[in-house]
Amino acid sequence: MKATKSLLKIGVLSLSLLATGVMAAVSADEAAKLGTSLTPMGAEKAGNADGSITAWQPLSTTAGSVDAKGFLSDPYGNDKPKFTITAQNVDQYKDKLSPGQLAMFKRYPDTFKLPVYPTQRGSTVPDSVFAAIKKNATTTNLVAGGNGLENFQIAIPFPIPKSGVEVIWNHITRYRGGGVTRVVNQATPQQNGSYSMVKLEEQFMFRDRLKDFDPANPGNVLFYFKQKVTAPPRLAGTVLLVHETLDQVKEPRKAWMYNAGQRRVRQAPQVSYDGPGTAADGLRTSDNLDMFNGAPDRYDWKLEGKKEMYIASNSYKLDSTSLKYADIIKPGHINQDLTRYELRRVWHVVGTLKPGQRHIYAKRDFYIDEDTWQAAVIDQYDGRGQLWRVSEAHAQDYYNKQVPWYTLEAIYDLQSGRYLALGMKNEEQKAYNFDFTASKADFQPAALRQDGVR
Repeated sequence: MKATKSLLKIGVLSLSLLATGVMAAVSADEAAKLGTSLTPMGAEKAGNADGSITAWQPLSTTAGSVDAKGFLSDPYGNDKPKFTITAQNVDQYKDKLSPGQLAMFKRYPDTFKLPVYPTQRGSTVPDSVFAAIKKNATTTNLVAGGNGLENFQIAIPFPIPKSGVEVIWNHITRYRGGGVTRVVNQATPQQNGSYSMVKLEEQFMFRDRLKDFDPANPGNVLFYFKQKVTAPPRLAGTVLLVHETLDQVKEPRKAWMYNAGQRRVRQAPQVSYDGPGTAADGLRTSDNLDMFNGAPDRYDWKLEGKKEMYIASNSYKLDSTSLKYADIIKPGHINQDLTRYELRRVWHVVGTLKPGQRHIYAKRDFYIDEDTWQAAVIDQYDGRGQLWRVSEAHAQDYYNKQVPWYTLEAIYDLQSGRYLALGMKNEEQKAYNFDFTASKADFQPAALRQDGVR
């Protein structure tokens, strides 16, 4: 009888551990694939059977030139489009497009197109990050029902994922250079294409890059984010500060806002989930920034597996300093003549709103690039089950610093015919600064008032 009770206790404990995910993702034998059959970040190193997806060939830090402002030349600038997907031929390619992409062809049949180029898989990160990822593979655990991490280092906790929430965590924690400052622009055009530009100065710092980071006591903060609006004048001086936590159920994200008109710093609990995005005219939620950010706890995440898909990649043309913002922003969608799409393997994850939880998106379909763990396309559905918004990321590799990231994020509202474009820096005096360093004191509420001076 005692033996039976002991077995029952063990069984209950095992089920509890499985439910909360408190287990290492993979064995040491499986992790050994990283750097052999898999890239050090977990993608399939080889191409596909017909060669339309090529093998991984990481870019060197000198793959192209860097101008005086820090902008990069296109290492694939000599490539020519293989073909262009239009509303007239889209049915030939629909098995490699998301429902949201197909809806864009239907909504804008005369102007929406996908120029498809040869696949060039050059994304890479520093060797120290590769080493951390390999260690994470056997040591990082999910906690709090999948809503937090423990024993995590730097980036990518689950390079060989077994569940949907693990793929989402890979996107949330992916490597973005450790510390960066940038000036980017956001537009929310009307249906006729008219727009006013919002300019944002941002600082982004992962905890391990802080000057005063203590590895022995890393705490629960994943990264610090500060965003200042500098234009237009009516919004200038507003500053947002976020402390992004690893376990946002145990310790919710902390956010503060400095209002230049009131000259006051206030806590900003609305900066999470479906709270309104900064100066976005209602076209994005707080968790739409960076395609998706924040706690995953309001959704059930189903891993559908991998598939081949046309996604925006190597978007150096879109980042060219020869362009004006007016060259990019057009009615209905950005100027698709400036885009580059490639056939890639993506992880497909479906997030369905849990019973009793609230969010304006009842379902979200994620398509995440296997080489970078960056979300490339997200289709978002409303409470009626209708496709509502399509998020699309135009990515590039900042190869001089070994950082995969975005050039531009677009969120298309299929119902209103409007969209938001964020990330443009073509007319700025300098590109991203990945050599940025700071201390914890620089990311405290007390520092906001000084940052908000107009």
